[in-house]
Amino acid sequence: MKILRALPALMLGVALSFSAFAAIDTYQFKSPQQEQDYREITAQLRCPKCQNTNIAASDSIIAADMRTKVFQLLEQGQNKQQIVAYMVARYGNFVTYEPPVTPSTFILWLGPVLVVIIGAVMIFMRSRRGEVRLKNMTEEMSEQERQRLAQLLKDSDRTGS
Repeated sequence: MKILRALPALMLGVALSFSAFAAIDTYQFKSPQQEQDYREITAQLRCPKCQNTNIAASDSIIAADMRTKVFQLLEQGQNKQQIVAYMVARYGNFVTYEPPVTPSTFILWLGPVLVVIIGAVMIFMRSRRGEVRLKNMTEEMSEQERQRLAQLLKDSDRTGS
């Protein structure tokens, strides 16, 4: 009976201890420069599974494999550009946070600029249309209506509203 009462606490303890089995990458670097290069490369490559996490911070299996491959390529003497090129060839442009301008990414680079230009044109056209309407309305008004409008505008300026 005591075992049944302790079972939930035991199960909770076992569940919480699984995080203790998480793997920690331990690599022996030849130089501090090589370790710095490793950290920079793993920080600039995006995890294909996590999407908004770099492979240095991700605990997914694919990110661990990518970190291992980065270490192996550094050990072989490849530089940062070669390693990033290898990862792009294997996983696509998605693994870099700054994809190159290609026909497939062209809209990503020009999209925001096009949206701003289209919005500015629409605002300009709508404001011009409003000016034309106001001009047409004032042309269609009689002299008495114009005087009344001028008086109303003068009164509103005096009251400050």
